[in-house]
Amino acid sequence: MGAKAVEVSVSQPASSESADIQVHVRGTGPTKGAESVVTALLGKTLGIRQDLSGFYAIARNDPRLGSLAARFFGLKPPRFPTVFEAVVNGIACQQLSLNVGITLLNRLSEACALSFVDGRGDSRYAFPRPQDLLKLRITDFRKMGFSTRKAEFLLGLADAVSAGRIDVERLAAVDRKTAMESLVNIRGIGRWTAEYVLLRGVGDLSAFPGDDVGGRNKLGRWLGIGGPLSYDAVQKVTSKWRPFPGLIYFHLLLDELARQGYIEEKISSPHPFTVLASPPETETHAAPPDSRGRSGEAAK
Repeated sequence: MGAKAVEVSVSQPASSESADIQVHVRGTGPTKGAESVVTALLGKTLGIRQDLSGFYAIARNDPRLGSLAARFFGLKPPRFPTVFEAVVNGIACQQLSLNVGITLLNRLSEACALSFVDGRGDSRYAFPRPQDLLKLRITDFRKMGFSTRKAEFLLGLADAVSAGRIDVERLAAVDRKTAMESLVNIRGIGRWTAEYVLLRGVGDLSAFPGDDVGGRNKLGRWLGIGGPLSYDAVQKVTSKWRPFPGLIYFHLLLDELARQGYIEEKISSPHPFTVLASPPETETHAAPPDSRGRSGEAAK
């Protein structure tokens, strides 16, 4: 927040049926206007003001989607605080598992970001700003586990943003086609990263990230498709749910976490909405497997 690192924690009583949340802000001292800044930040990152009525209207007429939506009724699409943070996350996680990518990002924050020491003596780190990344050299990135190419991409991005040659935050104000073109013109960003940034940074729910192999597999399993899906097949089978395929992506993430026992489902009673249509036929859009990994896109 400004030139200070603060920790924002959000909780919701497990036994509460209300939509109220509790927010705690901790840092090195009071910051003027903190309440309004944090309120706006959480409104965006937690999707609090996102209107889901259109999504549930579609779900009412689709038994398969209606069942999924009912299991996670009220889910709002999360976003990163800034588009820059989404881009850095996307580049860091290219061709890596999510756990490895997060480990690298944590090391990056500890190496250069704003921080403060909490009451227990533990250090808390913000996410690096462009000017923070520019304190580092390629050798610093290499010691953290980044490849040389990724170090070059991140330093180039930070330099361009700091100098005003690139304004990734403005992508929320342009159409999807223009935003995609702008992103893939940035060195180190291909289609997978661009779609990831649009979903997680800009909040564009209009497309399912078709290059995310894990997401494709979840989608195919949910639809009962017997073989792997191509990128084009993903766009085809999800087109009937526009402009909300990206929201389905988030629902399928929760479905996987529930399947693995990480979260407990709680379906409202009575049912939050009534499904009107007949069950659809099983989809048959199988395609040859994509040879790329979870975030496998060719480096530029």
